Amino acid sequence: MLRDILIQKGLSNRESEVAELVSKGLSNKEVANQLFVTEKTVKFHLTNIYKKMNVKSRAQLIVWCLPHLGFVENEMRAEAVQPAGASAFTTQAAQTIPAGNTTITLPGAGNFGGRNGSDVGV
Repeated sequence: MLRDILIQKGLSNRESEVAELVSKGLSNKEVANQLFVTEKTVKFHLTNIYKKMNVKSRAQLIVWCLPHLGFVENEMRAEAVQPAGASAFTTQAAQTIPAGNTTITLPGAGNFGGRNGSDVGV
């Protein structure tokens, strides 16, 4: 799915493979090993990808690709099919991000009695 979208954006087959692997969290060395090329070749492809996608960094590329990787849909489906008897705390825990000694409640997650989730686990 992501690969098709990247090809439509003007990336070559190989560039879209590299972008997909990078978006899944692989390092340049890991991408090179998986595709049987050198790290220099991966860097070359990344430079072309950044230009074609109009992004300036690996992080921006990943942010652009995330909605197309399927993680977001899978996570939303998992939350929708919550087991019977699951508590509100379980739902809130799945929708918060740890940030030091506090947590950040994701937008639309609702508040289940805490101060924006900041007292969870404190």
